[in-house]
Amino acid sequence: MTVLGGQLDLTISVVLLADGKYFAALDVPAQKVSRMPTEVTVRGDSVLLWMPAAGSHYAAHFDAAKHELSGIWTQAGVKSPVLLRYSPMPAASGPGTRLAPPYREEEVVFNNPTSRLNLGGTLTVPAGPGPFPAVVLVSDLGAQDRDGTVGDFHLMGSLADYLTRRGIAVLRYDDRGVGQSGGSTASATTAVLVSDVQAALNFLRARLEINIGHIGVIGHGEGANVALLAAGQPLPPAFVVSLAGYGLTGEQTLLQQQVAQQRARKEDPVVVQAAYERQRTMYDIIRQTNPPQAQAIVSNMLRQDQPGLDPQAAQAAAIQLLTPWRRYFLTFDPLADLDQVRCPVLLLSGTEDTEAPIDLHQTALEKELRSVNHSTTARRLPGVNHLLQPPKTEWTLMNGEMKPLISPVAQETIREWITGLWVKNTPR
Repeated sequence: MTVLGGQLDLTISVVLLADGKYFAALDVPAQKVSRMPTEVTVRGDSVLLWMPAAGSHYAAHFDAAKHELSGIWTQAGVKSPVLLRYSPMPAASGPGTRLAPPYREEEVVFNNPTSRLNLGGTLTVPAGPGPFPAVVLVSDLGAQDRDGTVGDFHLMGSLADYLTRRGIAVLRYDDRGVGQSGGSTASATTAVLVSDVQAALNFLRARLEINIGHIGVIGHGEGANVALLAAGQPLPPAFVVSLAGYGLTGEQTLLQQQVAQQRARKEDPVVVQAAYERQRTMYDIIRQTNPPQAQAIVSNMLRQDQPGLDPQAAQAAAIQLLTPWRRYFLTFDPLADLDQVRCPVLLLSGTEDTEAPIDLHQTALEKELRSVNHSTTARRLPGVNHLLQPPKTEWTLMNGEMKPLISPVAQETIREWITGLWVKNTPR
């Protein structure tokens, strides 16, 4: 684009979605514009690109033979001729195709002195001197890597990229016993995991490019409950974002998830109810019986439920059901200590979340928090599931296959809320 004093390079990334629409974003490196939302309208060989945030639009003709768009860019009444040349984006699964991000990325190791272990992670910092607001990302149930990898989907990695491109530093780390982190997830209770978050916060507080007064925690599922527990301790985070946090006890949560999975498989309601009662009995035994006795009883129950299961396999499965984490989580009440939370909290959940349904979980968290904390904000995202994914019609279509992505509305809601706190609390 021709501008006063020379030319300005710009890039518009366009991705075809499964419903035939397009997702597009504008990047202008010289002006520090990154991933600005762009609306796309196509009629034959006429293309209209509209960037509401910049008050700009680009009306162009598509030359299929040359793979070029040529047209007029209009901004603030000023019209400029612009030629865009096509270049394919790298395949998501191709080796060595990752483009260098427009921010600093650092592999880090930080120490948890309480548990005497090291945690490995990635710190991403926006370009520029800072100091920047920052967040720590905390994962959901189970042992997860720093990117929150589920198949081809990377919840934590994608969220970190989105926020860092927009001025927020992010620290994400491998769970205990995963990747570069020591310890064991199976032996770490929900309460113990709070010390990992505190260690991560202290690591960020020691970094020159991070604003020490604006460090928060974003937790997903159980990670949201861990974040809220950390907010009730000395030296709490400046804010907490709860993504699909749990509002029922651990036992109620696991039982409800089991029922949801069986209903999704369209199992007979009578069978579902019987399995529910059987599982509840097993959880009562795990909670109220000493481990050696519980292991023998649970192993016997598993063999009764699955006659073909050999004794060794039943013993191994029973041991997995009797980890310190599970024994604690079954009795964990996420509402018990919310009266200690004083920092601003954003509760965010999707209406299609079957693992932590809004009417059971977020409603309970919201009611309890708002009774003691007037800085609580709640948002419910239509069509979004537990992994913060939008409906499949909005997924990316790549190489003929639908690829999951984080709901753009969810990401922007998080960014906007954090930025609002930053602006509100930054002296002018």
